[in-house]
Order: sequence, then structure tokens, then C-alpha cells
Amino acid sequence: MAITIHHSAIVDDGATIGDGTAIWHWVHVCAQASIGSGCSLGQNVFIGNKVTIGNNVKIQNNVSVYDNVTLEDDVFCGPSMVFTNVYNPRSAVSRKNEYRNTLVKRGATIGANATIVCGVTIGEYSFIGAGAVVNRDVPPYAIVAGVPAKHIGWISKHGMKLQLPLNGEAEATCSITGEHYKLSGSSCILIG
Repeated sequence: MAITIHHSAIVDDGATIGDGTAIWHWVHVCAQASIGSGCSLGQNVFIGNKVTIGNNVKIQNNVSVYDNVTLEDDVFCGPSMVFTNVYNPRSAVSRKNEYRNTLVKRGATIGANATIVCGVTIGEYSFIGAGAVVNRDVPPYAIVAGVPAKHIGWISKHGMKLQLPLNGEAEATCSITGEHYKLSGSSCILIG
């Protein structure tokens, strides 16, 4: 599959881009970035140098993925959501040696206008609500929302809310796929 790059986009020499990836209007991809196959980078997206993006990642319009951010396969970044890489920025103080790593695990969704404060891990298949401010790690399959983001439920790989308490011992089934999930303490896992 061919790579599609709109004529208004800038892809610096050295960037790695996988087959079937589409790069749309006014995107800038820096030279050291690594982007997998089958990705879509919407209008006005910026990808920094020290960025790794997996396969089948969808980054909607107006998103900047700054240095030290890793997006695993099948991640969805909603329109105008925000990543940071410095915890306490100051215009007059250079802190490029203080970048904090942010990891977004496989299948996670980040809603429109959400902010991900640097240094966190977003668990696999978790769901970050629109406008949320995430300042701590998010467990796999968790739904978080609000400012600051709070854990409000659980979600299946398919994106369906699971009927589980926030903590305890319980099991639930995805209403679409029939996959089974088990809650143990404050961790949710797929069991089959």
C-alpha cells in the first residue's frame, strides 16, 4: 500500500513512515519520528523527533505529539487533544533535558480536547473522556473523565461500557463481542 502525503505537508528527511499511512493538510513530521503502517494524521498535526507511533493509529486534526511520547498500535487521538512533555515549563528556563516519557498503550482512545500531562501511562484499551485532564496513570480498560480525570467505569476492547463496579470482584461480558472480563481489586482483565 502506498503512503499518501498531501502536498502541503512537511515530512523531514529521515522520518520513518509505514505503508498505507495517510498524512493530510499542513502536517509536520520531524526527521527522527517513527510512524507505523495504516496510520492517519489529520490536518495540522505535528509529530516531534523523539516520537514513536505504532500501526493503525488515528490522530485527528490539530494534535501535537511532542518528543518522548509513544503511541502503541490502534491508538485513537481525538481532535485538538494535547500531549505535554515538560511538567513545569517556563519560557526563560530550558528544560529539554527534563522531558518526561508518556506511553499510550495499544487500543486506547483519547477524547477531543483532553490533556495528557507528561509522565503517565495510559493503559491498553482505556478510554479518556473528551476534555479530561489526565495527570496520573490510567489502568487498562478504564474509563476516566473530568478535571482532573477520575475513574468512572470500565470499557471493552470493542468500546462498550462494561457493567462492573469500580473495585471488587466481578465479571462482565461485552454486549457486542461476547468477550469476558474479570475485575479483581482495581484491575480489569480480558479472560476470553
